[in-house]
Amino acid sequence: MTRSLQQITDIGEAISHPVRLKLLYLLSERERYVYDLAKDLNLSRQVVQLHLRRLETAGFVESDLRLEDNDMRAKKFFKLKHFDVKLCIDDLMQIFG
Repeated sequence: MTRSLQQITDIGEAISHPVRLKLLYLLSERERYVYDLAKDLNLSRQVVQLHLRRLETAGFVESDLRLEDNDMRAKKFFKLKHFDVKLCIDDLMQIFG
């Protein structure tokens, strides 16, 4: 399967930031709520949310909005999707060839 230029760019941008790499690592352990991730990274929820959105756009993570029994507010949980990142010459030939 060849990737589009936009897909390759999204993937490259997603893994080009240390916070996003740390998020991938944390999510490899288990699915997490944004607030917990923000606390672990010592960042605001808004900043973590922006990084997660970039990872979700690139296909690395997925989110699930749910209600918990003890709290009636909806919470967005994130989990890691299986991924294998590689760029092959066929992708580049398809785009630029």
